[in-house]
Amino acid sequence: MHKLSLKDWVILVTVVPTIIIGLAIAGYFSYNRYVELDNYLIERSTSIIEPLAIVSTEAIVNKDREKLRALIGFAHRSQSSIIKSITVFTKDNQVFVTSAYHGDTELMRIQPGEQIPLTTQTNINDDYMIFRAPIINEKSDATIISSNSVTQATVGYIAMQIDRNKVKFDQQNQILMAFSIALLGALISSIFSFRLITNVTRPVSSMVQAVDRIREGKLDSRVSGQLIGELNFLKNGVNAMAQSLGDYQDEMQRSIDQATLDLRESLEQFEIQNVELDIAKRKAQEANKVKSEFLANMSHELRTPLNGVIGFTRQVLKTPLTDTQRDYLQTIERSAGNLLAIINDILDFSKLDAGKMIIEKLPFSIRETVEETITLLAPSAHKKNIELSLRVARQLPDFLIGDAMRIKQVLINLAGNAIKFTDKGSVNIDIDCERIDRHAAILKVTVNDTGIGMNNEQQASIFEAFGQADKSVTRLYGGTGLGLVISQRLVSEMNGDIGFISDEKSGSTFWFTFQCEINPIPHDISIEPTNLQGKNILYFEPHTHSRISVNEILENWQMQVTSAVSLEQVSNALVNGQHYEFALISHDITPTALNELKKLLRSLNKQVSNIHVAINSNSPNLQEALIAAGARSCLSKPLTADKLAKAFEPQQFNFADSLNNVLTTKVPIKVLAVDDNEANLKLIHALLSEQVEEVLTATNGQQALDICQNEKFALIFMDIQMPVMDGISALKHIKTHTFNHDTPIIAVTAHALSEEKDKLLNDGFDSYMTKPIDESMLRHIIYEYCDLELLSNQVSNANAYLNNTSDSTKKEEQLSCDQNYYIELLNDSTVINWPLALKRGGNRPTLAKDMLGGLIESLPDTKLSISEALTSQDLGQLKALIHKLNGACCYTGVPDLSHITHVIETELKKENTIDDLEPEFFEFFEHIEQVLNFSDTAFQEIDHLLVKLQES
Repeated sequence: MHKLSLKDWVILVTVVPTIIIGLAIAGYFSYNRYVELDNYLIERSTSIIEPLAIVSTEAIVNKDREKLRALIGFAHRSQSSIIKSITVFTKDNQVFVTSAYHGDTELMRIQPGEQIPLTTQTNINDDYMIFRAPIINEKSDATIISSNSVTQATVGYIAMQIDRNKVKFDQQNQILMAFSIALLGALISSIFSFRLITNVTRPVSSMVQAVDRIREGKLDSRVSGQLIGELNFLKNGVNAMAQSLGDYQDEMQRSIDQATLDLRESLEQFEIQNVELDIAKRKAQEANKVKSEFLANMSHELRTPLNGVIGFTRQVLKTPLTDTQRDYLQTIERSAGNLLAIINDILDFSKLDAGKMIIEKLPFSIRETVEETITLLAPSAHKKNIELSLRVARQLPDFLIGDAMRIKQVLINLAGNAIKFTDKGSVNIDIDCERIDRHAAILKVTVNDTGIGMNNEQQASIFEAFGQADKSVTRLYGGTGLGLVISQRLVSEMNGDIGFISDEKSGSTFWFTFQCEINPIPHDISIEPTNLQGKNILYFEPHTHSRISVNEILENWQMQVTSAVSLEQVSNALVNGQHYEFALISHDITPTALNELKKLLRSLNKQVSNIHVAINSNSPNLQEALIAAGARSCLSKPLTADKLAKAFEPQQFNFADSLNNVLTTKVPIKVLAVDDNEANLKLIHALLSEQVEEVLTATNGQQALDICQNEKFALIFMDIQMPVMDGISALKHIKTHTFNHDTPIIAVTAHALSEEKDKLLNDGFDSYMTKPIDESMLRHIIYEYCDLELLSNQVSNANAYLNNTSDSTKKEEQLSCDQNYYIELLNDSTVINWPLALKRGGNRPTLAKDMLGGLIESLPDTKLSISEALTSQDLGQLKALIHKLNGACCYTGVPDLSHITHVIETELKKENTIDDLEPEFFEFFEHIEQVLNFSDTAFQEIDHLLVKLQES
């Protein structure tokens, strides 16, 4: 907004108010006088016409025109200054007599159809007024009691035309005079205002100019002249200020000169310190590099001999040994395994600290994942005779998408700690669902123990790295102190939280939550045992949590459960010859309790046909002894639904595997797979061939484009990085230049950061799959982008298949599944893991072996090419080689090599330099050597197993 000057303000506060007030007063009085003159004229005219109307009655009744003409003529002449004409009209609106024969009688006449007014009526025009008054014969015989009677007594009316020119002239003179006075007042006010402006604003303007010159640095500027009143004081103040500023500037200049001298000396000191800091920074970077190299070297120097120790210990354990030798070797294996776990904890912590940990999103079964974890921890609990129990909520969704390996890692940390710090009592694990919707679920895992607990000081530092509750605990229980820190960060990466409640000497409760996506189609479909519905079972379990969890499983199978918490209740349940089809007995295994348990089994045999025992041990000898004492089976705790189902129905075949065989009935569609890696293309062709009727392959984008110009596909699986034409270019050409423009195209990549995945979708891909390709994810893609009704029919056919298959056929299928899915070879090795290779080969042993062999054959050349790229600092070639190897590793069972290759590709995509990745490349070449060195032994064992598989 424009700022007003002092001159403008003077005008605003002096001239403008005067003008406004003057105009308001002039307008007010002019208006009043204007109205007053009009009212005066109306009153005067009324006072003339009404007496005339009264005196005209007799003349008009007697029709005496002369008398009436003399009367109105006299009135006209006496008021000629305002009257233009007077006319008397009869009742029938005819002129009776007029005072001016040249007057406009039509103007004064009432319009046809109008009634004679009952009172004096006035019509005002610009130049004249018309007054009309009724002539009433008051001597009429009609009694005047209403307006109708008055109308009957009216004998005519008199009209008078009044000239308004003289009044208008007076009104105009009045207005002119008033506004002239107002204008004169405004003129006088303006003269005084401009006089004030001259005496005030000009000196002020000169002072403003002087201040501007002072602001520009011209401190010798002064305001001169003799001013009036306060302006003279202001002038003296401005001049004094200019003098003071001049003095201050001189003093400031002297201070600046001194400060500049001091600053030069300080800058010299800073330059010396910067040099020293730069040297210190380089030393710190060098030390950090040395630390990374040391971490990689330590990993290599420790894991290499440890893998040898563990591997050869397991080989020796396969040979005939005495009990003492076997015990010693098992101790060596456990110790080496613990040391390897410590090293892995340190490496995991380092990766989390550097932000290199990647959370996968793959389909998995939460119940299967948790049960596998608890099975691994059970021997530790059995050794300390601790009750380990697992309860999974019924409403928990089983088919999820997330990182099952990291969930198991956190659960192993928490449950392992609970077992470690509990000498007696129990460790209870609960899996529940905090929130669930159609697309995602938040799960909560709670681990409660009756161990040593923690005090407040210990609780405050429990999530600190390299620290435990206190030093005595460290000496007693060992460990790196990284487990909880790693768990906390992993849970955070999975969009969850972790916490605990603990009382010293009363145990602890740890919990963590994590978020998973809901898998829209199950990767396996489990079927509950239907033959157990309605069967009654006697269940003895003193431990509350175990009893509740198993009760929920049995009741979910619709069994009639009779629970007992003591032997006395078991005896009461058997009174009166009560017969049970099943009995499940949980019992301690101390020497005294063992004899008691055998006695109980013998007594139960009389009234129970199927007795099953659950104990805190996995000793084969103990299990055989209890079976010999009358038990149908002996189960190792904790009890799970899978264990109970296999025990209660031992001939029941594997429903999930058999159903999966039916679900893989080929879908009648044509699919195109594009990949430049021969092994990858071979595997995806094999996986797709089992699920769809026709599969075509291409080795680059150009070849895929040529095929798409001639054929229509239901789905296209496209690799991204390929020679000749990459996947993104091929996508755009297929969408625009072929009739596959509406075909869903799925990106298949060995590695993709989150922002790269978003870019793939923005580029036009309908979805993406990461290598290694999981069969359930592949089925999920087909389910999502193909005919849902067709797949629904397949599930129905699968159910019919399950219901109609004979028991002998089921047994044969179970034997085949066992041979293919439960091969216990190299399952603990992270160098070459045969179960992992078998899984990634679609559970086809020959294909898995061929792909593993192809990778190992290519490793020497790959290692040489990558070494040359590192030497020449060829970053582009290095990225291409690493990406290709990462894709190959995704389809084979080499977890260590696959993981480090994935990490290196991630860091290269983040534009990290080769020098920054020196420790990772050191570890990378180490893993290549391990795979090559271990390959001969691994293939001997694989060939041996394949021969046994063929013989069976």
